[in-house]
Formats: sequence, structure tokens, C-alpha cells
Amino acid sequence: MRQNDGLTKLKPKPTPSANRFQSLDLLATLVAVVASDGLVLFANSALEDALGISRRTIEGTDFSQFFTQPHILQNALQGAQSNEFAVLRYDTWLQRQTKGEPLLVHVVVAQTDQPAQFIVELLPLEAQARQDREERLIDQAQANNELIRNLAHEIKNPLGGIRGAAQLLEMEIDSRELKEYTQVIIHEADRLQTLVDRLLAPHRRPHVVGDVNIHEVCERVRSLILAEFPRGLKVVREYDISIPEFRGDREQLIQAVLNIAHNACQALAEQIAAGEAQLVFRTRIARQVTFGKQRYRLALELHVIDNGPGVPDSIKDRIFFPLVSGREGGSGLGLTLAQTFVQQHHGLIECDSVPGRTDFKMLIPLP
Repeated sequence: MRQNDGLTKLKPKPTPSANRFQSLDLLATLVAVVASDGLVLFANSALEDALGISRRTIEGTDFSQFFTQPHILQNALQGAQSNEFAVLRYDTWLQRQTKGEPLLVHVVVAQTDQPAQFIVELLPLEAQARQDREERLIDQAQANNELIRNLAHEIKNPLGGIRGAAQLLEMEIDSRELKEYTQVIIHEADRLQTLVDRLLAPHRRPHVVGDVNIHEVCERVRSLILAEFPRGLKVVREYDISIPEFRGDREQLIQAVLNIAHNACQALAEQIAAGEAQLVFRTRIARQVTFGKQRYRLALELHVIDNGPGVPDSIKDRIFFPLVSGREGGSGLGLTLAQTFVQQHHGLIECDSVPGRTDFKMLIPLP
């Protein structure tokens, strides 16, 4: 027995006919051919990529050790060997050697035309889960926008009447104490009017399209953030300078990134006070990305990452809803407007948050 890259070689690597399994390399799904004892006879190139190690390392090893629950595959192979079933399906986690977190997969174990040899096919469920999540975000944003427009218009008209009536009433009364009450009405009406104007802002302002350099957008936001939080905050830039310019509304994108970054800085209040706050702007190219069932070859991937306490569990699923805020006194509009602006560029914003790390990822298709 010897060790190789952390994997246990149980016996010398089998040498099956390469031609026999060569066609499996044409499949996009992850496929291994295994013996009844679980040893890998062949691994296709898709499985190599998913595991992050070469097929030479994979072949000859016990395939069950690549899973977080190895006994399930072992039991499946035993059942297949004794002809208890022809095909078995189950979901489990594939433990990747060099690529970080496990990958959720749907496993299909099937018999072959050769005795004591079985096909194990792995279908990643991550892509389907991601597509479902994106579709929910898009549907959610569309519903939010419709609700906001209708609600804002319903509020706007009577609000003007309330403010006008309070002004007329103030002109008719002499009591200073009573005028204080009318001033309260006028000030609150003005505050609500400001809120309504913010709700309607994305739908009123025309979409001004021009060439956008995402790094100029990030630098503008960085300067605004550092002007407001000059001490205790470190802003890290991790830019992929190869990202091309694209057509978009520069001011809308600045506002979207600023809303996200500003929210992050407000959540970092304790870290800023301690001089330990960090905000990261990271740009990357994403390839073969799907938005709302449409496939794009390239997309801009902008991450805004902070080391704050994370999004409260109670609002994680609702942070892009209007008027939902995790901060006392917050309007709950910043992320809603950011999502709206990005979706007007056919993209979306996702959030991944745990205590100590919150990552808002903005995805925008590139030409």
C-alpha cells in the first residue's frame, strides 16, 4: 500500500483498454467506470476537472473515498453485484481534493455489459440550484418593481393633499403650540415624499447608455467611501484589468455599487471603530453564465466583500425586498435599488453571507 496525493492506492492500477472508454471523454457529465470492489478502472476528463486531479491519480483508487458518505457507494456496488437492481440513484456530496467545498451531485450507478464493472455517473446539482435561485431573484425583483411603482403612485397624490391642507391650516391659526403640530405634519409629509421619490427614481430617470469601465466605477465608489469613512477602514482592490469596457449606464452602476458598499460599511461599524474593517472590490470574468434561462459567453463578476458580522438570518432571504433593513433606522431601499439598476443591465446581484464574511456578487453580461 502506498500514498499518492493523499489517496490510497489499494493495488496496482488496472489497465483497461483505452479505446473502450474513450467515448466517455466526450460527455460533459462526470463518469467513472469502477470494479465491484470500488476501484476506478477509468475516469473521464470531466471528472478530472471536477476533482482537480489527473485521471492517472484517480484510476486504481477506491472511488468511494471521493465522497463525504463513502458507504452509500459501497452499498450500491454490492447491491449491483448481487443483481438487486440494474440502476440506483441518490444524491450526495463529492469531496474535491484541490477545489475547496464539496460538490453536490446526483449519482447514477448502473450495470455494464461486462461482469463486475459498473458505470458511476455524477450529475452536478449546483448548476440547477443556481439557475433556480437566479430565476427566483429575477421574478422577485420584477414583482418588487411593480409593487413599488403602484404603491408610490398611490401614496404620492394623497400625500400632496395632506401637506397642502396642513399649510392652509397653519395660516388660519394663531396659536404657536398648534402651529408646532402642523409643522410636524408638513415635515413628515416631506420625509415621505422623499421616500416616494427614491422609490420612483429608477423608473423616472432615462437609461443613459455609454461605454463603461467597471474599474472607474469602483474607483469612484472607493473615493466616496473613504471620504465618509477615512479611518479604521481598509479598501482592497483586486482588479482583473483585462475586463473590457461594455455598454451601460455609468451613473446607475456607480449608485448600485455605492449602495452595496455603503451598506457594508454601516454593518462594519464595530470593526471600523476597532480599526479592523476591510472592504474588498474584486473583478473577474465569468464564462458560460446563464441569466433567466439565457446563456452568455462572458459576464462581468464584481464582488464587494466585507469582514463584518454578516447578514442576519432573519432577513437573508429578503434582503432585496423593499423596506427590509437589518439596521435600525435604515430605509431598506439601498439593495432594492441596486438590484433594479443591475437588472436594467440584464444582470443580477447575489449575496453569500456568513459571520466574518459577506460577499455581494454583481453579474452583468459582456458582449
